[in-house]
Amino acid sequence: MTRVDEIAADIFRISLYVPELDLQFNQFLIRDDEPLLFETGMKQIFPLVRDAVSKVMDPASLRYVSFSHYEPDECGSLNEWLAIAPRAETLCSIVGAMVFVNDAAARPARSLAHDEQIQTGKHTLRFKSTPHLPHGWDAGVLFEETDRLLLCSDLMHQLGDVEPVNSGDVVGRYRQAFETYQHSPVLMDYVPYTENTKRQLANLAALQPRILAAMHGSTFVGDGAAALVASGEVIRQVTGVSATI
Repeated sequence: MTRVDEIAADIFRISLYVPELDLQFNQFLIRDDEPLLFETGMKQIFPLVRDAVSKVMDPASLRYVSFSHYEPDECGSLNEWLAIAPRAETLCSIVGAMVFVNDAAARPARSLAHDEQIQTGKHTLRFKSTPHLPHGWDAGVLFEETDRLLLCSDLMHQLGDVEPVNSGDVVGRYRQAFETYQHSPVLMDYVPYTENTKRQLANLAALQPRILAAMHGSTFVGDGAAALVASGEVIRQVTGVSATI
């Protein structure tokens, strides 16, 4: 079953918990004059996410579908959304359009430059290009400027069937998840750490977000800038990278 919660004015978190992975998969819907869905979910869960969206608005009226990077939980059902929403346009990075969307999707993407803004009506979103953060050359995130909400993809990843909104120790939860994955032969180095990682996180922290909408786990409300900077130190420590980087 999916759960729908309003985490800011007309911004909804749609969440599905998968016990086998001990993981929530979250999508975020902005209800506005030109509605936007951030993260599509995998193709297999499209009917569940579509039905959840229909509790808030008509899915066919979606204007934008966006995601951070090419991965099934990010954009696996992109074509299904484009099929049911005839006006919907894919928003992604310039690289994302080049290496994935414009070849694989039903319609060409609107590729966004770094710091380009999208107006959906009451909400203004700014695209931040973040190559290789959380992972992938094509990665980027969206920052909603009115509520200072960062749609942050795999950043601040948390395990478990957790509450929709949390103002507690999100960095501790992130460390727990990162350490779990680092001990997995498949998932180790889930997020790489380089000089670029620290710089990119500092750039996101400079936005002074007060809400971090994580794709896996609770949405964090609080000092988002401090949490983002601290998450970089978690990645560095857990991956065992030298402190000089």
